[in-house]
Amino acid sequence: MGTEIPRSAEISEALLPESEKIATDEYVPEWKEQITIRGLAVSALLGTLFCIITHKLNLTVGIIPSLNVAAGLLGFFFVKSWTGFLSKLGFTVKPFTKQENTVIQTCVVACYGLAFSGGFGSYLIAMDEKTYKLIGADYPGNHAKDVINPGLWWMIGFLFVVSFLGLFSLVPLRKVMVLDYKLTYPSGTATAMLINSFHTNSGAELAGNQVKCLGKYLSLSLVWSCFKWFFSGVGDACGFDNFPTLGLTLFKNTFYFDFSPTYVGCGLICPHIVNCSVLLGAIISWGFLWPFVSQHAGDWYPADLGSNDFKGLYGYKVFIAIAIILGDGLYNLVKIIAVTVKELCSNSSRHLDLPIVSDVVDDSEASEILLVKKKRDEVFLKDRIPLGFAVSGYVGLAAISTAVIPMIFPPLKWYFVLFSYFIAPALAFCNSYGTGLTDWSLASTYGKIGLFIIASVVGSDGGVIAGLAACGVMMSIVSTAADLMQDFKTGYLTLSSAKSMFVSQLVGTAMGCIIAPLTFWLFWTAFDIGDPNGPYKAPYAVIYREMAILGIEGFAELPKHCLALCYGFFIAALFVNLLRDITPPKISQFIPIPMAMAVPFYIGAYFAIDMFVGTVILFVWERINRKDADDFAGAVASGLICGDGIWTIPSAILSILRINPPICMYFGPALAS
Repeated sequence: MGTEIPRSAEISEALLPESEKIATDEYVPEWKEQITIRGLAVSALLGTLFCIITHKLNLTVGIIPSLNVAAGLLGFFFVKSWTGFLSKLGFTVKPFTKQENTVIQTCVVACYGLAFSGGFGSYLIAMDEKTYKLIGADYPGNHAKDVINPGLWWMIGFLFVVSFLGLFSLVPLRKVMVLDYKLTYPSGTATAMLINSFHTNSGAELAGNQVKCLGKYLSLSLVWSCFKWFFSGVGDACGFDNFPTLGLTLFKNTFYFDFSPTYVGCGLICPHIVNCSVLLGAIISWGFLWPFVSQHAGDWYPADLGSNDFKGLYGYKVFIAIAIILGDGLYNLVKIIAVTVKELCSNSSRHLDLPIVSDVVDDSEASEILLVKKKRDEVFLKDRIPLGFAVSGYVGLAAISTAVIPMIFPPLKWYFVLFSYFIAPALAFCNSYGTGLTDWSLASTYGKIGLFIIASVVGSDGGVIAGLAACGVMMSIVSTAADLMQDFKTGYLTLSSAKSMFVSQLVGTAMGCIIAPLTFWLFWTAFDIGDPNGPYKAPYAVIYREMAILGIEGFAELPKHCLALCYGFFIAALFVNLLRDITPPKISQFIPIPMAMAVPFYIGAYFAIDMFVGTVILFVWERINRKDADDFAGAVASGLICGDGIWTIPSAILSILRINPPICMYFGPALAS
């Protein structure tokens, strides 16, 4: 699975800007009125676009920035444009409320979230024949019987039976998580602030300007991506994507700027420390480590191996990346569970120095804040979701899933699935609580734990498929449960009904179960997915399959000194994370993030250059005009990403029709005279 970038923040409801506070006498529509046909239509449209973008990122570099701001902004723009158009034609239209805006946001995020957590770039595609062949038919633990190629219908069926359980697992605890513990859920709170601001006079004007900015850069990105296509020729060595901007020597080590609007946009959205961490990882790996290891070809590993042979340099790249990812994931898992247990056992949790919403306000504002809080509590608790409905829904879905999943993945026996559903609610609670504190969902880490355990228990007779499928089951539950709690927090702050939030999450998930596989199938049909030398490397497919094999075989036949290097980088990941936590914020803000550093170890340095260009643009922009950068950087980034994502559709159609670009722009060393 890809790496999702967290966005930590500390927000006090008492300190929200005046424009984002609510009137205590504000009319709140009934929950059924908050869900509209036009809202669902816009959600399906945006869900499709964001699924395509997420697949593209997941199958290329595996880093997925938050697209929540773009979802909220585009949802506001489409419905406002539609209602404005109908009003000019003389039709009477229903007002567009912030509750409807919140429902659209929730539906879109639930839909494209399945493109991320559905395993299309990780555990599902790790089962395919190409990944099996890439690792090698003679590789210990890698068996031909452990191959299931992607199929549209079984993927849709699998998502339908696993994606809804997380929604039912924690519904009874919504009051505890949002009202009693007052967890911040920073992304959910930031989204609520954004939506609340759209529905004020000054906020609507700013939103209009942001939409114009997004549209401008979307158009530029779309035109540029189209222009690039004409020079990309046949094969993987042509075009601007292989432009040796820093010289041919660095180009051989993947250091070049490839003119990708998507990665530059990611650099504008992701925090500076994430972009710098990615670049640092690229410099360490492709600048020093891999050239050093390559010098020992013939000693550490046979010199005549192919570039994708796991007994050679390729093995170092994959296993060291796995070591860093596991070290970072394990540290954060232990840390968040420790914080969760500590907070649950403490009677003073809301007074600790954690990102929990503060109730401390000035005396002059106290009465107003209390009235606002009372109004929010009243709306949030008004439309109850019966406990019996949640429990029966979970049990019923678990029974169906327990029966169906072994039919799709025979090595994963029904009792393993049933056991997963027994422990899933507890893990979902830990992940949701941790997300509320830190804004970091560890769904993929829980999935990897399930992968290792089930693969090792099942063993060589089907352990790879069983482990990968178990990873998907576990990851889906804990991911959707955390997303639902984020949505409840957003709904609470925008006076949206908890029932409308739950229903919109159900509808969005149902959309995602169909749209995510369909959009993935577009990529699968049109492009060479999993080619290590092509643009769609699907980097996490190999990593996840190797993790499953490790769970069965252990460290069999690794290249010389590879295991020692893995231990070193694993310990380094733990140490760097510890250093980030024990040093003061003014120092820790400059300490890199190991998870972000791990990505270029396997993929290459080119996208790190692009993302760093994005972060430099943002840095300079913030120094010139901080307010302008805060208001419009997200819109510029979203436009760049969306424009490039939209071009994927005609590009895929051209590829399916076997229409090749007319020109191959290629760079090589000058010929000697």
